[in-house]
Amino acid sequence: MKRATRRGPPSCRAAMLACGLLGLFGPGGVAAQTWPGAPPPPASPAAPAPVRGVEAYASHSNLSAGFPDWREAGVRGVYQAGRHLLQGELAVMERWDVSGTYAALADTFTFDDDWHAFLAVGAGDGAHYLPRWRMDGFLHRKLLPARNLVVTAGAGYYRAPDGHVDRNLSLGATYYFANLPLVMQGEVRFTNSSPGSVDTRQHFVAATWGRQKQTTATARYGWGEEGYQSIGRDQLLTRFRSREWSLKVRHWLGSDWGVQLAGERYRNPTYRRNGVMVGLFWQVP
Repeated sequence: MKRATRRGPPSCRAAMLACGLLGLFGPGGVAAQTWPGAPPPPASPAAPAPVRGVEAYASHSNLSAGFPDWREAGVRGVYQAGRHLLQGELAVMERWDVSGTYAALADTFTFDDDWHAFLAVGAGDGAHYLPRWRMDGFLHRKLLPARNLVVTAGAGYYRAPDGHVDRNLSLGATYYFANLPLVMQGEVRFTNSSPGSVDTRQHFVAATWGRQKQTTATARYGWGEEGYQSIGRDQLLTRFRSREWSLKVRHWLGSDWGVQLAGERYRNPTYRRNGVMVGLFWQVP
Protein backbone atom coordinates (compact mmCIF):
# COMPACT_ATOMS: atom_id res chain seq x y z
CA MET A 1 0.00 0.00 0.00
CA LYS A 2 1.48 3.33 -1.02
CA ARG A 3 2.06 5.79 1.79
CA ALA A 4 0.58 9.26 1.36
CA THR A 5 3.14 12.04 1.08
CA ARG A 6 2.99 15.00 3.45
CA ARG A 7 2.14 17.97 1.29
CA GLY A 8 -0.02 21.07 1.28
CA PRO A 9 -3.16 21.78 -0.72
CA PRO A 10 -2.86 22.50 -4.43
CA SER A 11 -0.80 25.65 -4.86
CA CYS A 12 -3.05 28.68 -4.99
CA ARG A 13 -0.06 30.78 -5.99
CA ALA A 14 0.06 28.80 -9.21
CA ALA A 15 -3.73 28.72 -9.50
CA MET A 16 -4.53 32.28 -8.36
CA LEU A 17 -5.72 33.46 -11.75
CA ALA A 18 -7.43 30.18 -12.58
CA CYS A 19 -9.38 30.22 -9.32
CA GLY A 20 -10.51 33.82 -9.83
CA LEU A 21 -9.37 35.07 -6.45
CA LEU A 22 -7.86 38.42 -7.30
CA GLY A 23 -11.07 40.34 -6.66
CA LEU A 24 -11.45 39.34 -3.03
CA PHE A 25 -9.97 42.53 -1.69
CA GLY A 26 -11.93 44.89 -3.95
CA PRO A 27 -14.67 47.41 -3.13
CA GLY A 28 -17.53 45.08 -4.01
CA GLY A 29 -19.62 44.56 -7.11
CA VAL A 30 -20.74 41.47 -8.93
CA ALA A 31 -20.20 38.58 -6.55
CA ALA A 32 -19.17 40.92 -3.72
CA GLN A 33 -21.50 43.43 -2.10
CA THR A 34 -18.76 44.50 0.26
CA TRP A 35 -15.13 43.56 0.55
CA PRO A 36 -15.56 39.94 1.65
CA GLY A 37 -13.82 39.16 4.90
CA ALA A 38 -12.33 36.03 3.36
CA PRO A 39 -8.78 36.23 2.03
CA PRO A 40 -7.59 34.07 -0.87
CA PRO A 41 -7.50 30.34 -0.12
CA PRO A 42 -4.20 29.32 1.46
CA ALA A 43 -1.10 29.51 -0.68
CA SER A 44 1.31 26.63 -0.80
CA PRO A 45 5.05 27.33 -0.49
CA ALA A 46 5.68 24.68 -3.13
CA ALA A 47 4.49 26.61 -6.17
CA PRO A 48 5.95 25.10 -9.35
CA ALA A 49 6.74 28.48 -10.94
CA PRO A 50 6.44 32.19 -10.19
CA VAL A 51 3.02 33.67 -10.89
CA ARG A 52 2.59 36.85 -12.92
CA GLY A 53 -0.72 37.78 -14.44
CA VAL A 54 -3.42 40.36 -15.11
CA GLU A 55 -7.17 40.35 -15.62
CA ALA A 56 -9.63 42.94 -16.90
CA TYR A 57 -13.37 42.94 -16.30
CA ALA A 58 -16.60 44.90 -16.71
CA SER A 59 -19.86 44.49 -14.82
CA HIS A 60 -23.42 45.78 -14.80
CA SER A 61 -26.07 45.47 -12.08
CA ASN A 62 -29.77 46.23 -12.12
CA LEU A 63 -31.42 47.45 -8.89
CA SER A 64 -35.05 47.40 -7.83
CA ALA A 65 -37.08 50.09 -6.00
CA GLY A 66 -36.27 52.69 -8.65
CA PHE A 67 -32.56 52.89 -7.84
CA PRO A 68 -30.14 53.52 -10.75
CA ASP A 69 -28.07 50.74 -12.31
CA TRP A 70 -24.47 50.08 -11.28
CA ARG A 71 -21.56 49.95 -13.75
CA GLU A 72 -17.95 49.00 -13.12
CA ALA A 73 -14.71 48.24 -14.99
CA GLY A 74 -11.29 47.41 -13.65
CA VAL A 75 -7.94 45.69 -13.89
CA ARG A 76 -6.22 43.40 -11.38
CA GLY A 77 -2.70 42.06 -11.29
CA VAL A 78 -0.65 39.51 -9.39
CA TYR A 79 3.13 39.13 -9.12
CA GLN A 80 5.06 36.55 -7.14
CA ALA A 81 8.43 37.57 -5.69
CA GLY A 82 9.98 34.90 -3.51
CA ARG A 83 7.76 34.31 -0.49
CA HIS A 84 5.57 37.31 -1.37
CA LEU A 85 2.50 37.14 -3.60
CA LEU A 86 1.68 40.76 -4.46
CA GLN A 87 -1.73 41.78 -5.80
CA GLY A 88 -3.15 45.08 -7.01
CA GLU A 89 -6.47 46.41 -8.23
CA LEU A 90 -7.77 49.59 -9.85
CA ALA A 91 -11.50 50.02 -10.56
CA VAL A 92 -13.76 52.80 -11.83
CA MET A 93 -17.49 52.60 -11.24
CA GLU A 94 -20.82 54.35 -11.04
CA ARG A 95 -23.25 53.58 -8.24
CA TRP A 96 -26.23 55.55 -6.97
CA ASP A 97 -25.56 57.98 -9.88
CA VAL A 98 -22.15 58.85 -8.40
CA SER A 99 -18.83 58.01 -10.09
CA GLY A 100 -16.00 56.58 -8.02
CA THR A 101 -12.49 55.14 -8.23
CA TYR A 102 -11.00 52.49 -5.97
CA ALA A 103 -7.41 51.19 -5.61
CA ALA A 104 -6.02 48.39 -3.45
CA LEU A 105 -2.76 46.54 -2.76
CA ALA A 106 -2.31 43.19 -1.00
CA ASP A 107 0.48 40.81 -0.03
CA THR A 108 0.34 37.13 0.88
CA PHE A 109 3.54 36.13 2.72
CA THR A 110 4.54 32.50 3.31
CA PHE A 111 6.44 31.94 6.57
CA ASP A 112 6.90 28.16 6.22
CA ASP A 113 5.06 25.01 5.15
CA ASP A 114 2.31 25.58 7.73
CA TRP A 115 1.90 29.34 8.23
CA HIS A 116 1.21 32.28 5.95
CA ALA A 117 -0.41 35.71 6.25
CA PHE A 118 -2.44 38.07 4.09
CA LEU A 119 -2.54 41.89 4.39
CA ALA A 120 -4.51 44.30 2.17
CA VAL A 121 -5.07 48.05 2.11
CA GLY A 122 -7.48 49.96 -0.11
CA ALA A 123 -8.89 53.46 -0.57
CA GLY A 124 -11.59 55.22 -2.54
CA ASP A 125 -11.67 58.69 -4.06
CA GLY A 126 -14.31 60.07 -1.70
CA ALA A 127 -17.42 58.54 -3.29
CA HIS A 128 -19.89 57.87 -0.45
CA TYR A 129 -20.14 54.12 -1.16
CA LEU A 130 -16.36 53.52 -1.15
CA PRO A 131 -14.08 53.42 1.88
CA ARG A 132 -11.99 56.46 2.67
CA TRP A 133 -9.52 53.73 3.51
CA ARG A 134 -9.57 50.17 4.79
CA MET A 135 -7.16 47.51 6.01
CA ASP A 136 -7.69 43.75 6.39
CA GLY A 137 -5.29 41.11 7.67
CA PHE A 138 -5.48 37.32 8.06
CA LEU A 139 -3.32 34.55 9.48
CA HIS A 140 -3.58 31.00 8.11
CA ARG A 141 -2.51 27.66 9.61
CA LYS A 142 -2.49 24.34 7.72
CA LEU A 143 -3.67 21.28 9.64
CA LEU A 144 -4.00 17.50 9.19
CA PRO A 145 -1.22 15.18 7.91
CA ALA A 146 -1.85 16.18 4.28
CA ARG A 147 -2.15 19.88 5.19
CA ASN A 148 -5.46 20.04 3.34
CA LEU A 149 -7.42 21.79 6.10
CA VAL A 150 -6.56 25.45 6.65
CA VAL A 151 -7.95 27.54 9.49
CA THR A 152 -7.98 31.33 9.32
CA ALA A 153 -8.32 34.22 11.79
CA GLY A 154 -8.63 37.80 10.59
CA ALA A 155 -9.34 41.40 11.51
CA GLY A 156 -10.40 44.42 9.49
CA TYR A 157 -10.94 48.17 9.74
CA TYR A 158 -13.15 50.26 7.41
CA ARG A 159 -13.56 54.05 7.57
CA ALA A 160 -16.26 55.57 5.37
CA PRO A 161 -16.32 59.12 3.98
CA ASP A 162 -19.39 59.89 6.11
CA GLY A 163 -17.38 59.13 9.27
CA HIS A 164 -18.81 55.76 10.24
CA VAL A 165 -16.31 53.02 11.12
CA ASP A 166 -16.53 49.22 10.91
CA ARG A 167 -14.23 46.96 12.91
CA ASN A 168 -14.47 43.23 12.27
CA LEU A 169 -13.07 39.91 13.43
CA SER A 170 -13.45 36.72 11.41
CA LEU A 171 -12.90 32.98 11.72
CA GLY A 172 -12.86 30.62 8.76
CA ALA A 173 -11.74 27.30 7.35
CA THR A 174 -10.86 25.91 3.91
CA TYR A 175 -10.81 22.20 3.06
CA TYR A 176 -9.14 20.72 -0.04
CA PHE A 177 -10.51 17.29 -0.98
CA ALA A 178 -7.75 14.78 -1.69
CA ASN A 179 -9.44 12.83 -4.49
CA LEU A 180 -11.72 15.48 -5.96
CA PRO A 181 -11.09 18.85 -7.65
CA LEU A 182 -13.17 20.45 -4.90
CA VAL A 183 -12.45 23.18 -2.33
CA MET A 184 -14.95 24.10 0.42
CA GLN A 185 -14.81 27.31 2.45
CA GLY A 186 -16.73 28.76 5.38
CA GLU A 187 -16.42 31.93 7.42
CA VAL A 188 -18.17 33.86 10.16
CA ARG A 189 -17.49 37.58 10.59
CA PHE A 190 -18.33 39.72 13.61
CA THR A 191 -18.55 43.48 13.00
CA ASN A 192 -18.88 46.45 15.33
CA SER A 193 -20.05 49.62 13.57
CA SER A 194 -19.98 53.12 15.00
CA PRO A 195 -21.48 55.53 15.79
CA GLY A 196 -24.06 53.67 17.81
CA SER A 197 -21.95 50.57 18.55
CA VAL A 198 -23.99 48.35 16.20
CA ASP A 199 -22.94 44.69 16.47
CA THR A 200 -23.69 42.39 13.52
CA ARG A 201 -22.70 38.93 12.31
CA GLN A 202 -22.40 37.57 8.78
CA HIS A 203 -21.79 34.06 7.45
CA PHE A 204 -20.28 32.90 4.14
CA VAL A 205 -19.94 29.49 2.52
CA ALA A 206 -18.37 28.72 -0.86
CA ALA A 207 -17.42 25.77 -3.03
CA THR A 208 -15.02 25.67 -6.00
CA TRP A 209 -15.01 22.79 -8.50
CA GLY A 210 -12.53 22.36 -11.33
CA ARG A 211 -8.90 22.25 -12.29
CA GLN A 212 -6.30 24.82 -13.27
CA LYS A 213 -5.84 25.30 -17.03
CA GLN A 214 -9.34 23.86 -17.59
CA THR A 215 -12.56 25.23 -16.06
CA THR A 216 -13.39 26.26 -12.50
CA ALA A 217 -16.77 27.21 -11.04
CA THR A 218 -17.23 28.90 -7.66
CA ALA A 219 -20.60 29.19 -5.93
CA ARG A 220 -20.91 31.45 -2.90
CA TYR A 221 -23.72 32.20 -0.46
CA GLY A 222 -23.69 34.83 2.27
CA TRP A 223 -26.27 35.84 4.87
CA GLY A 224 -26.54 37.82 8.07
CA GLU A 225 -26.79 41.43 9.23
CA GLU A 226 -25.15 44.63 8.01
CA GLY A 227 -24.64 47.62 10.28
CA TYR A 228 -24.49 50.45 7.73
CA GLN A 229 -24.82 50.84 3.97
CA SER A 230 -24.67 54.17 2.14
CA ILE A 231 -27.22 54.37 -0.71
CA GLY A 232 -26.78 58.07 -1.47
CA ARG A 233 -25.41 61.25 -0.05
CA ASP A 234 -26.83 61.52 3.49
CA GLN A 235 -28.85 58.32 2.94
CA LEU A 236 -28.00 55.33 5.12
CA LEU A 237 -29.48 51.91 5.72
CA THR A 238 -28.79 50.78 9.29
CA ARG A 239 -28.89 47.37 10.96
CA PHE A 240 -30.64 45.20 8.41
CA ARG A 241 -30.50 41.62 7.20
CA SER A 242 -29.24 40.71 3.73
CA ARG A 243 -28.55 37.66 1.57
CA GLU A 244 -26.31 37.18 -1.44
CA TRP A 245 -25.86 34.42 -4.02
CA SER A 246 -23.17 34.33 -6.69
CA LEU A 247 -21.68 31.99 -9.28
CA LYS A 248 -18.39 32.60 -11.08
CA VAL A 249 -16.97 30.48 -13.93
CA ARG A 250 -13.47 30.75 -15.36
CA HIS A 251 -12.55 28.87 -18.52
CA TRP A 252 -9.10 28.57 -20.05
CA LEU A 253 -9.05 29.08 -23.81
CA GLY A 254 -5.28 28.71 -24.15
CA SER A 255 -2.25 27.78 -22.10
CA ASP A 256 -2.01 31.24 -20.53
CA TRP A 257 -5.35 33.02 -21.00
CA GLY A 258 -9.08 32.61 -20.66
CA VAL A 259 -12.48 34.17 -19.96
CA GLN A 260 -14.57 34.60 -16.84
CA LEU A 261 -18.29 35.07 -16.31
CA ALA A 262 -20.13 35.77 -13.06
CA GLY A 263 -23.68 36.34 -11.91
CA GLU A 264 -24.99 37.66 -8.61
CA ARG A 265 -28.21 38.22 -6.68
CA TYR A 266 -28.38 40.39 -3.55
CA ARG A 267 -31.38 41.15 -1.38
CA ASN A 268 -32.10 43.35 1.62
CA PRO A 269 -35.41 44.84 2.89
CA THR A 270 -34.93 48.03 0.80
CA TYR A 271 -33.88 46.78 -2.62
CA ARG A 272 -32.72 43.83 -4.71
CA ARG A 273 -29.77 43.71 -7.07
CA ASN A 274 -28.98 41.38 -10.00
CA GLY A 275 -25.62 41.65 -11.73
CA VAL A 276 -23.37 40.10 -14.37
CA MET A 277 -19.64 40.36 -14.97
CA VAL A 278 -17.48 39.42 -17.97
CA GLY A 279 -13.70 39.47 -18.13
CA LEU A 280 -10.45 38.19 -19.59
CA PHE A 281 -7.38 36.94 -17.75
CA TRP A 282 -3.78 36.32 -18.77
CA GLN A 283 -1.01 34.48 -16.95
CA VAL A 284 2.52 35.49 -17.94
CA PRO A 285 5.09 32.66 -18.13
